Order: sequence, then C-alpha cells, then structure tokens
Amino acid sequence: MRIAIVGAGLGGPAAAAMLQATGYDVQVYEQSRAFSRIGAGIHLGPNLVRILDRIGIGRRLAQMGVNPEAWISRKWDTGEVMLDYPLGKDAERRYGAPYLMVHRGDFNALLIDAVRPETLHFGKRLIDLDWTGKSVKLLFEDGTRTEADIVIGADGVRSRCREVLVGLEMPKYVGAVAYRSIFPMARLAGLRFNDYTKWWADDRIVLTYFITAARDNMYFVTSSPQAQWPHETTSIAADLDEMRAAFAGFHREVRQVFEACPAATKWAQFDCEELSLWSRGRVVLLGDACHPMTPFMGQGAAMAIEDGAMLTRCLQASPGDLDYAIRLYEANRKSRTTAVQRSSRANTWFKADADPDWVFGYDVFKAPLVPPAPADKLEGSVHADSRSA
Repeated sequence: MRIAIVGAGLGGPAAAAMLQATGYDVQVYEQSRAFSRIGAGIHLGPNLVRILDRIGIGRRLAQMGVNPEAWISRKWDTGEVMLDYPLGKDAERRYGAPYLMVHRGDFNALLIDAVRPETLHFGKRLIDLDWTGKSVKLLFEDGTRTEADIVIGADGVRSRCREVLVGLEMPKYVGAVAYRSIFPMARLAGLRFNDYTKWWADDRIVLTYFITAARDNMYFVTSSPQAQWPHETTSIAADLDEMRAAFAGFHREVRQVFEACPAATKWAQFDCEELSLWSRGRVVLLGDACHPMTPFMGQGAAMAIEDGAMLTRCLQASPGDLDYAIRLYEANRKSRTTAVQRSSRANTWFKADADPDWVFGYDVFKAPLVPPAPADKLEGSVHADSRSA
C-alpha cells in the first residue's frame, strides 16, 4: 500500500517512521526547501515519550533535554507556591516513561532522522488533490504529480489538505500575545532557577524553563492580553520595554529574567475549533490540521503523534479495508483530542492541583479499540463522496 504524508513538522515524520517500521511504502512531502532547526521549547509528556521509544528516539531525547524534578506553579506577585507536583523519577515510575522538555528543533531533527531519507521530499507545496479514482492523485506547485492509496494531511493549522477537503476556516486572533526568548544563563549572573516554573496572574502567565541537558540557556514564554494584532505576519521582533511593562509587578525572579533578556519575539495567539470531519475518501487528517491545540497543556505534539500511532494501528487492524480503517481511526481519536483541546483552552492545567493520569497514563497502543458506526448509518457519509481536482 502506498501512503503519502503531506507535512514534515512533528506529526508527519512520526507517522511516517511508524508506518515504515510496519512495512508500508510511505513518502513524505514537505513544502519547505530544506529542514531547518526552528522553534523553541516544547514539552513531551509520558504519553508521547512512550511512542517515541517505539520510534527509537526517546532515549536520545532524554539525553538531550531536561527531565524536570517537578512542575511548580507560583502566584505572579508573591511567589507563593500553588502547586509543586513531582515529575522526574516519579513520573517515569508511574507512567513508564519520563516527562521531558526539549528544543523543538532538536525534536524535529530526530523525527526526520527516523524517516528513510530517500522517502523525504522537500520543496513540495501541495496544490490540489483528486480522490475520485482508485488512488489519490496529488499535484504540487512545482508541477510534479504523484499517486497514493491513502493521503495523510499532517500539514498544520493552515493545512492545504484540509482546505481542499472542507475549506479553510482561518484561525481567529484571541486577543492575546506571547513573548518568547532563549538566551545564555550567563546573563543572569549566577542566579539559580528551577527546571520549570509557571507564574499565574488572572489574565497573564509566564513560563520559565530549561530545554537542554546543559541548562546553559534560559527559555521563557508568556501570554498576556492585547486587543488587536495589526501585523500581517504572526510574529514580530518584541519591544523589550513594552514586554517588561506588560509584566510590571510580577515577582522579582520574573523581572530578573526579563531584565537579562537581550531580545525576544512577540507572537499573536490564535485558536480555531476542531473539525467534525477528518476525512474524505482516502484523504485523512491528523494533528493541528483537524484539531488545533492551544499551547497551555503542552499536548499539541502529543495529540498529533498519538493520531499517527492510532492510524498505524487501525491500518494494521483492518488489512485490505482502508475505508473501515479510516473510520476506526476517527472513532478512536475524536473524543480524546476534543477533551484535551477543551482542557487546554481553559488554561487551568497544573494550576493549583493536578490529576494528569487521564493524559499521561493513556497508551495509544493498548487502549481498547472502539468500533466505528456502520458506514450506512453515517449521516451524509463522506467516505462515498467524490471530488475531482
């Protein structure tokens, strides 16, 4: 079976690595001209790290990143500890995998390395799909074409695959911005910091943490209100005075980080609803292409990679019946991703109490498979739809 994956961010190469290990013929198409180490800090919960162990990169990530001893939540002004939840060895014993914090670029690079190099195709911007025949036809901006028995759209919140399938509802600006920066710890003159701390105010937050085992760089990310975003791009260089003013009155430890910061970027924050429709014919979506996540739980990458693992499992469970496999995949992912999406949007995760078992304890490979509704019971069944490019 030929599988084409559109997108080589996090969910795409993870799915490719799992599918290739299972024996499928998988090709990955990415619109960027080449891989680049972009992004900043990212959290990898035990539910995700268990999958990465199967891909073969979990141990390397643990060596590169940080396994924090605890998640610490503090009040924005007094510094009062609201929550000190043990992670470290406790999480590893409880869930069978560690909680990690790493650089997103390092994570992406390891996922790319896990994919067979001859199956990665850069500079392939998808233009159109045709799923009317026995195979799905793909057309790229450079004029090249290819075919596959199934196409997986892993191309993010502005997914071209989703746009072709159902139209693209643009993400909505939510009236908040995020400041981000990475800079050398040497600028903090020997001050000591916990591996991870989240500072909570009523309408704004600050996260400070380390993303490499050396702990030689400070990383922070924030969220604070801003009524409008007048820029055409999603991020701009930050005005440091404006950033510091937005968090005036925060605890001295936060102010020290901001004062030491030499430069930062400012990002608009967007949100959009989960799709009710994840597939048409043999084109199926995963990750932010079908259930965009706000960043407040650190589970966006986990949900995308869980999607890929579940899709791999469903294809194996239904050999020769792709339509059923796709329906099985949707039936076993939608309730979980919706629950995580809503919890993340509420932004109360690990604030003053914690019960993470429902997230961290989930094992995508062991969870009982829920059968999908019969195809003839699906209202306006999309699997019978036809569409010509």
